[in-house]
Amino acid sequence: MLSEGELKDFAQGQSLYRVLQPWWDVFSHYLSIMMFSIGTLGGTLQVTLRKIVCVPCQMTSEDFCVVFNHRGTTLRNATTEASFPLLPKGLYKLDLQQYTYVDAVCYEKQLHWFAKFFPYVVMLETLALVIISNLWFKYPSTSSRLMHFVSILHKCCDSPWTTRALSETVAEQGGAQPSMSMCCPAPQASSTSEYSSRRPMGTEFLSVLDKKEGEQAKAIFEKVKKLKVHVEDKDIIYHLYMRQIVTKIVFLLFTLAYIPYAASHILFDVDCVVDSQALMPFQPFHCVHSLATIFRLLSLVYTVLMVIYSLTCFYSFWWMMRNSLREYSFDSVREESSFSDIPDVKNDFAFILHLLDQYNPLFSKRFAVFLSEVSEKKLRQLNLNYMWPLEKLTQKVMRNAQDQIELHLMLLSGIPEAVFDIRELEVLKLQLIPDPRLTQKLTQLGNMREIWLDHSPATVDLMALGFLSENLRILRMKFTEVEQAPWWVFSLRNLTELYLYGNMFNQDNTTFVNSLPKLKNLKVLFIKCTITAMPKVITNSIPSIQKLSVDNEGTQLSVLQSLKMMSQLTCLELLNCDLQRIPSHIFSLKNLQEIDLKGNNLKTIEEIISFQHLPKLSILKLKYNSIIYIPVHVGVLGNLEQLHLAHNLISCMPAQLFLCSRLYLLDLSHNKLSAIPIEIQELKRLQLLNVSNNNIDHLPEGMFQCKTLQSLLLGHNNLSVVPHQVSELTNLVVLDLRGNQLESLPAELEECHSLMPSGLLVEEGLLNSLSPTAKEGFQRPDKEYLGKMEAEGVGNALICNPIICNTAGHGDTACSVIYSM
Repeated sequence: MLSEGELKDFAQGQSLYRVLQPWWDVFSHYLSIMMFSIGTLGGTLQVTLRKIVCVPCQMTSEDFCVVFNHRGTTLRNATTEASFPLLPKGLYKLDLQQYTYVDAVCYEKQLHWFAKFFPYVVMLETLALVIISNLWFKYPSTSSRLMHFVSILHKCCDSPWTTRALSETVAEQGGAQPSMSMCCPAPQASSTSEYSSRRPMGTEFLSVLDKKEGEQAKAIFEKVKKLKVHVEDKDIIYHLYMRQIVTKIVFLLFTLAYIPYAASHILFDVDCVVDSQALMPFQPFHCVHSLATIFRLLSLVYTVLMVIYSLTCFYSFWWMMRNSLREYSFDSVREESSFSDIPDVKNDFAFILHLLDQYNPLFSKRFAVFLSEVSEKKLRQLNLNYMWPLEKLTQKVMRNAQDQIELHLMLLSGIPEAVFDIRELEVLKLQLIPDPRLTQKLTQLGNMREIWLDHSPATVDLMALGFLSENLRILRMKFTEVEQAPWWVFSLRNLTELYLYGNMFNQDNTTFVNSLPKLKNLKVLFIKCTITAMPKVITNSIPSIQKLSVDNEGTQLSVLQSLKMMSQLTCLELLNCDLQRIPSHIFSLKNLQEIDLKGNNLKTIEEIISFQHLPKLSILKLKYNSIIYIPVHVGVLGNLEQLHLAHNLISCMPAQLFLCSRLYLLDLSHNKLSAIPIEIQELKRLQLLNVSNNNIDHLPEGMFQCKTLQSLLLGHNNLSVVPHQVSELTNLVVLDLRGNQLESLPAELEECHSLMPSGLLVEEGLLNSLSPTAKEGFQRPDKEYLGKMEAEGVGNALICNPIICNTAGHGDTACSVIYSM
């Protein structure tokens, strides 16, 4: 026998699938109950009542059995009594056991099989129909899908987000008060009523979800996505359901074909011959089937029920054939709600929803809420707003190196609405945010000038786009594929700086690049990607560009002829382009002020003699190359102010280098220099000299004639002594002597009044070689020392701290010139 728990589980399992049973399946289920009750009633009567009663009789010439009374006269046909001799008195009497034997023999031999097993046939046929009807619920390939769908459906209907989303739709359409009456018959449906009782209606009802409710709704969205992928790929449920219907129709036709014929053999009178002369004097017996009348009546009722059952099966078959059940459209839901992106479904997913509509169409509408990406985005936004209030966002606001108020958001699902309440925000960085949306609240950020989009394909509302078009000046975008880049970028008519990272110049998709000329006010364009030729749309169609920077990530950039068309260019950076020589096409750019060829494969720079045709050139950067020597004709660059030659293979400095009298920054660090020429004294404007990481073993006296020198970086050389003339560098702010072979420091360092405590970079032990007064001065806290310097009127300073190096990410010296007005 089944335990109470097993019966309870069975009942719950049956009720679980009731939402997938259309009316004809439910009606057939009740018909099955009625037919099974007929079989149960017949079986009960057959067990409790005597099945058949037999008495002796005499066979006539017409094979007619005549029954005798206790006097030996016939009871069955009195008119023929004279034609039969009277039997001796007492011979017709039989023992009880004999009668029982005769009843059993006649029941088994003479009674028709349908009359004997009618109740069991009914029960077996009914059970067969029940099994066929419920096979799709238990079949391994379909039961898991159906159970998964039903369980998710109950969660969808029970989720507060479902009611909230539908209520928002009602509120948007007519301002009517949201309705919360639609609810699925789930095992925990009471939670929805509890939810409705503690939530206000109307617009207040659309407030922020509780954290637990939001997480539950988020989990349902993920489950619905996985269910859709799992169920939509096959149509096994559809085919199995169709086969069930066809099987039931064939089974019912067969049953209806034989039942009327078999029911005609349920007879009340039955003649029987018992071949047992040794046991009793009679062979023929006349028997009465006591249940024949009720069995024939029950068989009639059973036949009628079977006919009705057959009609429901034919109707279900017609419904299956008439409708396209492997496609399901949410057109009505899309028209009635704000979720116009609900996708149509197919195969088993569509068939299940069609069955669900037969039960209650409202359930499909509730389920559709979790198929909509718009709905999911709204949920994510509500959760995001709950997790990131204004107070938490304010803690992430900081000032960047440009002294701008900046907010960096990373790995969020979107942009919290509280971001738009930080009115003083100037820079917004969005990194790895899958679906950021800039709403009309962006117009509140009147100081916004710069946005970063790092793998964050942002969408912009119309009002926000108008605001960005007027106010945004700098945009930085990084995407793996150009298709991910937002196209609203080309509506930013006041954009002046554009930084592009990633595969933005895909040759298979040039639409993005060809749209760049729409940015009429673009002044700075930075490109970090892999290209083999300079795009002509940049060089020919954007005349406003003044600074062009290309980081080719080590791939050779061979085609540069179009550069000569950029006559307005003032700064050109060709980084990591695997250049073997300095491109000759840049010599015609008369307005160039800065050239940066860092990270290439330059071995010789003899072409710099042609730079004399660039009268405005003041900054030349050739770091991270393989340059062996500096050409002697470098002296023709009379307007050069900065020369960066770090990380090369240079072994000496030609005297002609110091003909560049306007130089105030000379960087030759990380080379193979062994000495500094005395001619360096000709650089009267030199403020920063960086020769660290070389093989220099002494310092020339002429170097101390550079009275304007403020930063002297001599670290990691072979110096054994620092000349006492260092005291002549009265403007020295930073002195780096680390990594040398010094045993002591000159006492004259104390006379370098501008030398800040944090500006003297030496090993701890060398400080002990100074006098106690000097040692105390260089160990004095920076704030106290800076206050003293300010009191003494030390204004102009070139601060260069090699400890904090962040130039181009290569550990270069980060320097900033501070001019006092």
